[in-house]
Amino acid sequence: MQSPLPRIVEAIRGASPPGLSYGRVDGCRACDSWTMVARLQQCIVLAWVLAATAWVAIWWTSAPVIAMAGVVLMTFAHAAVLAVEFIAARQVSASDPIPRASALQCARAWLAESLIAPRVFCWEQPFRSRAVPDHLPQTNGRRGVVLIHGFLCNRGFWNPWLRALRERNNAFIAVNLEPVFGSIDHHVTTIDAAVQRVTSATGKPPILICHSMGGLAARAWLRAADGSARVHRIVTIGTPHRGTWLARFGRTANGREMRIGGEWMRRIEGKDAQSVRFTCWYSNCDNIVFPISTATITGADNRLAHARGHVEMAFVEGLRRDTFDLLDEWSTGCATKAMPTAARRFE
Repeated sequence: MQSPLPRIVEAIRGASPPGLSYGRVDGCRACDSWTMVARLQQCIVLAWVLAATAWVAIWWTSAPVIAMAGVVLMTFAHAAVLAVEFIAARQVSASDPIPRASALQCARAWLAESLIAPRVFCWEQPFRSRAVPDHLPQTNGRRGVVLIHGFLCNRGFWNPWLRALRERNNAFIAVNLEPVFGSIDHHVTTIDAAVQRVTSATGKPPILICHSMGGLAARAWLRAADGSARVHRIVTIGTPHRGTWLARFGRTANGREMRIGGEWMRRIEGKDAQSVRFTCWYSNCDNIVFPISTATITGADNRLAHARGHVEMAFVEGLRRDTFDLLDEWSTGCATKAMPTAARRFE
């Protein structure tokens, strides 16, 4: 099937504000250059190091306890923000049809999220986004993967997944979605190019594995590129398929598009889930995407990652293993069969 990429490019250019650049369209944004997210997070980490160093230099001689306390406070300030998110998620989800995790389980999820966030946002993404290059081996009968990150992330988010896919020798491309604060629709060309390249390398429609907003970008591509015949399955992890309560505070283009009941969400509601198989991982303790059921699609293969935080979900070994099982699916005519997979709930 001929790709509708040229038509999509023209449509996006026509709707784009002047002065904005949306990156290359002839393939995924190159791994050999730093992305905007990487540079932004490098600056944040550098600013933190300088601030901590200055604080210690000022206080160490006269009050070493104050010096160390200040460093600890700066190191774990993000945990306070996460705590507010978890509390809000639990309160807002009180009336959701899916039962909430217990307060104790949410506290455990908060602790895990607080520990994993610095690894992702202060190391993997700013400094390791090029550590595992895209992998397009010659046709080996294995299905390929396109990995799509979420808001304020880059391909470094997927590093554990990329290493595991290399060990399995599955072809993969992990895209970088830019502009960072632009419309979700602007990522269609990047995803389209990645799908084409993986399909060309394997001879099979790929699986799309998406975290958070990445799942909405995949659905935007599905609609704009008529991609139902070009993808085997779409797996989403903590994607706000029906929006999220937190988006009411968003001021960026993509943040506003994720508002519950918003115009952008109404445009994609239910239109693609009937033509493509979706597996939707959701958590009853997600601190970003809530109420809980907003991360599910009616009629999809919805799977519960029990009591996990928003970022933590993507780093759970069992969830990754169960998702990789979907790569072993095989089709006969219109019927699709799969190797045995885990239960629809992951503890």
